[in-house]
Order: sequence, then C-alpha cells, then structure tokens
Amino acid sequence: MTHRLDHRFAVAPMMDWTDRHCRFFHRLLAPKALLYTEMVTSAAVVFGDRERLLGFSPAEQPAVLQLGGSEPDEVGRAVEIADAWGYAGFNLNCGCPSSRVQKGAFGACLMAEPERVRGVLEAMRAATDREVSVKCRIAIDDQEPAPFLDRFVVACADAGVTTFIVHARTAWLKGLSPKENREVPPLRYDVVANLKAHYPELRIVLNGGLSTTAQIGEALRWADGVMIGREAYRNPGALPTLDAAARGCAAHPIDESALIATLAAYVERAQAQGVPPSAVLRHVLGLFAGRPGARLWRRCLSEHMHRTSDGAALLREAASLLLLPAAA
Repeated sequence: MTHRLDHRFAVAPMMDWTDRHCRFFHRLLAPKALLYTEMVTSAAVVFGDRERLLGFSPAEQPAVLQLGGSEPDEVGRAVEIADAWGYAGFNLNCGCPSSRVQKGAFGACLMAEPERVRGVLEAMRAATDREVSVKCRIAIDDQEPAPFLDRFVVACADAGVTTFIVHARTAWLKGLSPKENREVPPLRYDVVANLKAHYPELRIVLNGGLSTTAQIGEALRWADGVMIGREAYRNPGALPTLDAAARGCAAHPIDESALIATLAAYVERAQAQGVPPSAVLRHVLGLFAGRPGARLWRRCLSEHMHRTSDGAALLREAASLLLLPAAA
C-alpha cells in the first residue's frame, strides 16, 4: 500500500536553488515540511552521475524527487533507479515553462498531452510503492483554464494519481521567460478551488504567490495543503511561522545560536568532501531578512564565500554581526 505523505506544508522544487544543501538548511527551520529536489531529468538519472544527481542526507527526509521526462519507459526506469535511494515520493514536472524544458518535451507543455502523461504516470507507479504526484499549472497559453485543467487531472487520476500540486497561473510557452511566468500571468486561486470542489476525493495542494500566514489560512479553508516557493528561499527565516500556520499550531522559536552551530558543522563536513563553502552559504543569505544587521550578514557572506578556505569560520563571523550569543 502506498504511504501517503503529509502535504500540508511543502517547499517547492526550484531549479538552481533547492539542492541538497538548501534542503538540509530548510529542514532545520521546518522539521516537518515536505521538501522537494530540483527537477532532475529522467535521462540524467538513467545515464548520468547518480550520486551527484540523487544523493541526499537522511536528515532531509521527507524529501520528494521531482522528475522531468515524457517517455514512459525512461521515466519508469528513472523511478526504479531512484527508488533505491530512499526518497519519500516522486513528482512529475508538468509545470515548468522554460524553452529548454520544452525542447525536451516535458514540463508545462506536457499538459497538452494528457494521454502521454497518463502513460508516464502509470510507468512511475509500476516502478515504486512510494507516492507519485503531479505538479502542473492551471493551463497553457490561451487555453481556458477550467476545462483544460479538468481534462488533464482526469487523465492523471485514471493512472491512479491522487495528489496534484497546482501552480495557480497559466504557463505561457512563448513570449514570457520562466521568471515572468512566475509573476505576469494572474493568480487564479478560484480555478484550483473549483477543481477541489469538483473532485473532493483528490488531494489538491495550492502553489503560487503564497507568502503570509493569512494567505495560508485562507487557502487551507479548501485546499489540502500549500506549497511555498520564492518566499521560502528569499526569506527562509519565515519558514517556522509559515509551517506552523499550515498546521494550526504555534511556531516554536528557533535557537539561532544552535542553528549557526549546526550549519557551521555542516559546512565543515561538506568542505571535507570537496564541496566549496559557497555551495552551502549561498542558500543562507536571506536567513535574517528584515532583521537589524541582516545587510551586514548578507554582505559578509556574499563578499567572502567564494574565496574563503574556512566556510564555518566565515559563517560564525557573519553571525557575530547580528550579536548572536554563541557566534562571537
């Protein structure tokens, strides 16, 4: 029997951002959140460096591997390979609008081929007993969102998939950059809410534009969960509060000194394995956003992390600028 994951609060898969170092950091701030990898193509998993692509720390769990691909046999093989690494679940990317992804015939353009997606999902589910989910948009280009999304979701559900993470914007495959696609098309939470109303048996997670506890509370009046993207990366210090809001409980204050100590130890371990300090430290630049001293913290790290030989010492030095007790 497939183990159902807790989707009440998740951090979105974000290319070039949510790598293993970022996920370790986010896990410290949100111990129960569902974390996602960057999108990895099925071809890369089948033919590439699997340790580099799939390796992750047990401390990141629960972590979901997001895959990009459109060939059932290849995607199924990728899931079979990745299943041995211990991921908590697998997600098919049907929402990325970038031209590079389109050339690979996956991402948001797959929403125009629901029968192909059904075949891919059937292959994924045959390769694992872990949960398989789909991340998509509400429509592509000039398609009318409601009927377009309905057809797509029904095809996926026919493959046995019951969890959908829906970015509440249309994806424009031509004319907008990936960044513009995250900002320009209007948010249509109503389309996603109507989808949930029509298919109450499906688990619908809302993504897109969510950044406050009030927005999360409003969304969870009808959605089964929320997924936070850019806010989680740019202002990671908000994760404990946002996660608590999704769970309906009080946020536990973060012991900042202990957090810095844990991060410093992680940087030391990473460096011992040949990882440059900047690969870890780049993810923590926004940790103290909005706090006195945040600019000094960010400047200290950004100016020195690419050339330091001691990332842990640099982290402690930056923390001392905020007068954290154990950082001096």
